Amino acid sequence: MADPVVAQVPCKVNLHLGVHAGRDARGYHRVDSLMVAVALFDTVTVEDAPELSVSFSPALSISVEKSGVWRAAALLAEALGERPLVRVNVTRRIPGSAGLGSSSADAGAALRLLAERWGIDPRDPRVVEVARRIGADVAFFLDPRPGLYVGGGDVLERGLTAPELPLALVMPRAEGGSTPEAYAEFDRSGGEPDDPAPLVAALLAGDVSGIAAGLHNNLAQAACALCPEAGEVEAWLRERPGVLAAQITGSGTCSFAICVSADAADAVVADAAARGWRSWSTKTLGSATEVC
Repeated sequence: MADPVVAQVPCKVNLHLGVHAGRDARGYHRVDSLMVAVALFDTVTVEDAPELSVSFSPALSISVEKSGVWRAAALLAEALGERPLVRVNVTRRIPGSAGLGSSSADAGAALRLLAERWGIDPRDPRVVEVARRIGADVAFFLDPRPGLYVGGGDVLERGLTAPELPLALVMPRAEGGSTPEAYAEFDRSGGEPDDPAPLVAALLAGDVSGIAAGLHNNLAQAACALCPEAGEVEAWLRERPGVLAAQITGSGTCSFAICVSADAADAVVADAAARGWRSWSTKTLGSATEVC
């Protein structure tokens, strides 16, 4: 019987999210997604069990059999010819419906732990293919280091380096639409994205001002149409002292602010909390030690 294994899996923000018109055979839009990991973590534990079992704390609003973690265990076992005699427990701290990748993070961490348990490199093509079947961001969480992803936002084009950036994360009180609803809204009103190349160059140079100037998310307009308060948060953040730039991440509803210092991020978070918004003072993660 193998000992339980544990992973702390971070959330992510999209420094660049560029959605293109049209969809592929899977129904995915072509997406350029430059993601970095952020120090707000879920805990995923895998241990032996008589049959596949998954639990979440706090509990999900859907059945565990519909979760990405359950699908990850079942699909990877099938792909590798293993029996999924495991229990996967997830302690949730990353907020859902935020654009922070909560469910994808949990599924990616489960895949990584199960692959290692079954003697397979988590970057094995079979593992990556299962990750892509579960969701566009899941492959990133197999090895959550900065990277530019293309295809449906699920194919790593280029691994990157990134400086540590103090961040404030702020969520509105109102709930937003789902990711499919955001993409449907984009189909009605979205425009072509910017080129991510200048942001890539700024990251490689460690140019914080260039990174701040290069933020882009052409799905944000759709997120704000579904949750106008998300746009209020984003605009409010841009006006805070010590904020270099702010942007909605993913399909919303969370916005992040790049701050000049951890103290500035703390102050922004305190002000946001006083307005009744959920908020966290944190930072981006760039090194292998930090994110693995």
